[in-house]
Amino acid sequence: MTHDISLVVLDMAGTTVADGGLVEHAFSAAADGLGVADGTPERARMLAHVRATMGESKISVFRHLLGDEDRARQANRAFEAAYHDLVDAGHCAPLPGAADAVEALRAAGLTVALTTGFSRATQDRILAALGWQDLADLTLCPADAGRGRPHPDMVLTALLRTGTGSVQQVAVAGDTGYDMLTGVRAGASVVAGVLTGAHDEARLRADGATHVLASVADLPGLLAR
Repeated sequence: MTHDISLVVLDMAGTTVADGGLVEHAFSAAADGLGVADGTPERARMLAHVRATMGESKISVFRHLLGDEDRARQANRAFEAAYHDLVDAGHCAPLPGAADAVEALRAAGLTVALTTGFSRATQDRILAALGWQDLADLTLCPADAGRGRPHPDMVLTALLRTGTGSVQQVAVAGDTGYDMLTGVRAGASVVAGVLTGAHDEARLRADGATHVLASVADLPGLLAR
């Protein structure tokens, strides 16, 4: 296996899960709840920041946008309630080849962790909707680790919980620059960007991708080289 990788840390939305733009739809619901009207410069500014920071912990995004902890928590609650409703309505699906990739990695003897910038409740909602409760060895959200992306906490928590011996045995894969920064800051040997989500190849490489793949379906082949 490449670099003797034993732990693979995968992002969810945009990497293994196709959410059909649910983040933006849920953000719109949160903005409505805050009284930020559609079509205003403030709404456009906020949406641009949400798009630029795909992959970051959502509460961190709202803290940056609003500068007030109470309003940020209010917005995050509205966001997650809207996201839950959309997931429950069926607007969430596995990306092609994602489940097969996780199963192939585990069959090759690697440990797989699924991570998200959402809360535990939202992560569990997505996993249940997909029937993925037992797909990976471990699932983590920012609250499990201390801080969300782009901090390295979730990757390092996965390493500690799985007993992985070294950061050099870790591969990280995701669709955003924040996923790449997380992998780099954690010291992962493989930091693979995938082109099925928010950011393009230029952004992924600028933020530290060691490899860029068409999709997560290509990851088992990369690690088997």
